[in-house]
Amino acid sequence: MRALTRLRAQLSRPTIRLKLTLWYGAMFLLAGGLLVSLTYVLVREGFDPSQQKVRQSVAERLDLPPSQFEPGPGQRPLPASDGLAAMPDGPTLPDVIHAVQEEQMQAQLNSLLAWSLVALGIMAVLSLGLGWFLAGRMLHPVHELTGLARRLSESTLDERIRLQRPPDELKELADTFDGMLERLDRAFAGQRAFVANASHELRTPLTIMRTELDVALADPELGREELEAMAAAMLDAIERSELLIDSLLVLARSEAPVDARPVDLAELVDEAVATNAVAADSRELSVEVVASRIVVQGDRALLERMVDNLVDNAVRHNVDGGWFRVATAVGGAHATVVVANSGPQIGEDDAARLFERFYRADASRSRQTGGYGLGLAIVRAVAEAHRGRAEASPLPEGGLEVRVTLPTTPMAPSVSAVR
Repeated sequence: MRALTRLRAQLSRPTIRLKLTLWYGAMFLLAGGLLVSLTYVLVREGFDPSQQKVRQSVAERLDLPPSQFEPGPGQRPLPASDGLAAMPDGPTLPDVIHAVQEEQMQAQLNSLLAWSLVALGIMAVLSLGLGWFLAGRMLHPVHELTGLARRLSESTLDERIRLQRPPDELKELADTFDGMLERLDRAFAGQRAFVANASHELRTPLTIMRTELDVALADPELGREELEAMAAAMLDAIERSELLIDSLLVLARSEAPVDARPVDLAELVDEAVATNAVAADSRELSVEVVASRIVVQGDRALLERMVDNLVDNAVRHNVDGGWFRVATAVGGAHATVVVANSGPQIGEDDAARLFERFYRADASRSRQTGGYGLGLAIVRAVAEAHRGRAEASPLPEGGLEVRVTLPTTPMAPSVSAVR
């Protein structure tokens, strides 16, 4: 009863396994029908001699001339020596033999056709069963994929199929699915870390503001100076919150499709250096800019934020009286923006992790500098959104060099500024 219910369900909503089985059976019936028809025609042609051949064969057997068996009026006597009496006017002996032969041949052909059809029917049933079995075996990896997809959740993304079979389409499908799960697992892990870090960073300024308000409310005789200090602390916390939220929004925007338009990198470099000029002068930093006019296709706002973060990072994480250098160049189908600066020593491992969100290499990259560890993370995200890449390498004498490579639309370069 259960099998019948399952069959009805499959017939009402045919599965790939059922469809493959029916196709196997249909192809077998078609090929078998053609084979039976061809066999029937060939056998019939092989057992269908003409009357002339029959008369000739009979004459040869009786050692008589063939003219004795030619049709004609009257009696056709056979030689007495053969012990055969004369036959009345009617069918000749070869005609009778031919008729009997045709009857026997037709009976054999009918028997052959009947048994062939019976064998074809039996084999059709067997082919359906065999096709059902083979389809199930071939689709077994697909069932594993389906079962795994049903079990998947954020907490079970570590499961893999790891299909063990010779390389074929199903093996490729299973490996592709495993690769997708690996990427999803990393994405969810990164998302969890990102949310946790963002929550922690946002909680700090909110805690400061709440504490300041609690202190003010607890002291009704708070003086003007205390109120001004409280307001300044709250403004600073609000600015830090706005900076963090703005950075998070930029990161989210960088993951969306980019509206590509022509953007001149030299203009972005000049604007970023001018924006950070006051901060650089306050620390007595020497600046060198070599910006060649290079046009890339991308989102101007995102690219502007990327270049500004590079320059801001070079100014913020520097040493008083140090230096930083900004240069653009083009080579082949790619443009590069290189920002190098003096500063404290940075290890190779720390340099590689500077692009991680909320990562700080040392005390110089703490909240005291006003950063959240998102500046270079935004740089990499924007570069990757434009089909580029960002790399950082520590300098032997201390400091850092960040190199961003982007696809470009080549234009005649010309030096716009050298400071």
